[in-house]
Amino acid sequence: MSEIRTLLATTDLSAHSRHAVVRAAMLAAEIGSRMALSHVIGAGGLEQLRRLFLSGTNEVGERLLDEVRGEVRELADEVGARHQVGMDVHLVVGAVLPELGAYADAIDADLLVLGARGASPMREWMLGSTTERLLRKTRRPMLVVKQIAHETYRRVLVPVDFSPRSIEALRFARNVAPKAELILLHVFEVPFEGKLRYAGVEDAALSSLRVTAKREAVERMNQLIADAELGDAPVRRIVMHGDAPSIILNQEQEQDCDLIVIGKRGAGLIEEVLLGSVTKHILAQSSADVLVTDRAPA
Repeated sequence: MSEIRTLLATTDLSAHSRHAVVRAAMLAAEIGSRMALSHVIGAGGLEQLRRLFLSGTNEVGERLLDEVRGEVRELADEVGARHQVGMDVHLVVGAVLPELGAYADAIDADLLVLGARGASPMREWMLGSTTERLLRKTRRPMLVVKQIAHETYRRVLVPVDFSPRSIEALRFARNVAPKAELILLHVFEVPFEGKLRYAGVEDAALSSLRVTAKREAVERMNQLIADAELGDAPVRRIVMHGDAPSIILNQEQEQDCDLIVIGKRGAGLIEEVLLGSVTKHILAQSSADVLVTDRAPA
């Protein structure tokens, strides 16, 4: 299993990032993991503020840092007390992305938890921008929180493609939501279906190919579940033909899911530049929280 020992939540002190901190604390309490809370103050904005004052001292910056430090500590104490979770608090001035990455490496975070949007239109302060950029760069799993956390996850949708990363996603889903029902979804297309239709292949023949493809997908899904060693987790299987992004979003609503666990698509250098199209679409359009797994299987 992909054990989650350390959670790292980030905050820009916005309402959306507060939701992420609460969700992280709830998770830490449920699965018994260590939790850290990080806030990065953009160095550019702080320096600009200092220049607006002609005192030539660092007094303004120090007062700001003290105020922010107090707000972050207050957030950690309040949320930690409510969920009975202790938090290591990390406050630093610098570039958001490198600082978050460096701290995640320093504590070897098994899961990053971020809000879907931030507080300010300033790029260096906007967590929404940070979330997307960090998703492109990090090799660590990331939970993007969109909802107010009222309870532990109850129903988790896991789109699978039968790759080794699908096993990792399933195991991670089980660890993040140990009491939830797992809903496995595989969306398939008949290879070259469009070209076959254009070439004049009849609908009856295409339907037969879909039946065969679906039967094979069901067999592979059963094998995937066995390989993932999910224990006594309640699991449902859904195999459907069609457009993957549309079906995933539709099933999120149909199955009343509060979390989607999905892998980052792509391979090699392009993976560092672009999120996979399906994953990016789900991140933008889903109502549920989204956990993006990307750690290569052992």
